[in-house]
Amino acid sequence: MADRDRDPDRNQPQEIQLLHPPPHYRQTGPSTTQIVAVLTLLPVGGSLLALAALTLTGTLIGLSIAIPLFIIFSPVIVPATIAISMAVAGFLSSGAFGLTGLSSLNYGLKRMIRANAGAGVGKGQAKRGMWDMVGFVGQKTKDVGQNMENKAHEGGGAVRT
Repeated sequence: MADRDRDPDRNQPQEIQLLHPPPHYRQTGPSTTQIVAVLTLLPVGGSLLALAALTLTGTLIGLSIAIPLFIIFSPVIVPATIAISMAVAGFLSSGAFGLTGLSSLNYGLKRMIRANAGAGVGKGQAKRGMWDMVGFVGQKTKDVGQNMENKAHEGGGAVRT
């Protein structure tokens, strides 16, 4: 304890000498590219916002004019809308059924090729087998059509259902 009292500098904080001074830190602010980007995008964003407001205003004005017309012409518009929606649904469903049919044929062909691959049947032979099946179905369809035509002639020319 006596040593502490004799040395007056011992209680004073000592300065630490740094070997390497700290690097100069950059200010934490936006860079020039960020500033240029904001200044460029502000007019673009503002003009797009103005166009959106004009579109909304035009839509509201159009609706305020069209709603009374819809009410007046609703006996015509409602059936027309139903007919158009049914036509669109028909086209979409026919496309979906066609796509499903093509997918099924593709699946069947690939399955037949895979099944016959172990038996040494090549792709060409599998295709010939498929064409033979198509020819058989076509001939069967012709035969059924011919039978229906013969029955129609025998019945006096009128087809009965």
